[in-house]
Amino acid sequence: MNYRRLGSIGSDVSEVGLGTWNIGGDWGDVDDETGRDVVRAAIDADIDFIDTADVYGDGRSERHIGHVLDEREAHDDVFVATKAGRRLDPHEADRYDYDHLSPFVDRSRENLGEETLDLLQLHCPPTEAYYQPSTFEALERLKAEEKIAHAGVSVEKVEEALKAIEYDVVETVQIIFNPFRQRPNELFFEQAKRNDIGVIVRVPYASGLLTGALERDQEFAEDDHRNFNREGEAFDVGETFAGVPYETGHDAVDAL
Repeated sequence: MNYRRLGSIGSDVSEVGLGTWNIGGDWGDVDDETGRDVVRAAIDADIDFIDTADVYGDGRSERHIGHVLDEREAHDDVFVATKAGRRLDPHEADRYDYDHLSPFVDRSRENLGEETLDLLQLHCPPTEAYYQPSTFEALERLKAEEKIAHAGVSVEKVEEALKAIEYDVVETVQIIFNPFRQRPNELFFEQAKRNDIGVIVRVPYASGLLTGALERDQEFAEDDHRNFNREGEAFDVGETFAGVPYETGHDAVDAL
């Protein structure tokens, strides 16, 4: 396994991280023990960077991670990045403030069994939130209270990434990047490097399309977002197959 420094955070983490949306929910039926086995297998493969979110299975993903870290006595050996904000209802920019985020953080700390979260990322807020200083003042306050060690953002758009890194509290940006989505390489990565921002790539395989393992007539379970969010019916369409129509994606994969 190769390791890289995660921007100004300074920690060396595995180049390959474990994303854990699928062990929380929205990817079909994954039982609890299978979910924990995924975390165990990652640690056994020398992966020491795990990404999760409080909304993945309403905390289920975080609890699986916390369970395995307790079991392995590995809390100090694995860097866990979680996210908060998508549980807001309604999901509106002005609700990305301390009063709303702090209870989410406390819940994640309990789920993960961590007094201080390694990294808290805002979870794809509405674009307007990036233009509200109060959003990022909330992160500063959470750091001052030692509820979080570091702060970052998970974004939908390059514009949001560029705006986010104007705030000193932001040390990482999680962004969609794969052969279908190249704008970050054109417009963001160089600026991130200049600012010493840690970049966390998400949706690298376009929800499995780029693995070559999915058939054109593949059927997905009703509770799999690749079924219920193909056209962005439930949340941003970019989260499912990186926003690429399924047939178009298959044509591209066949051409690779």
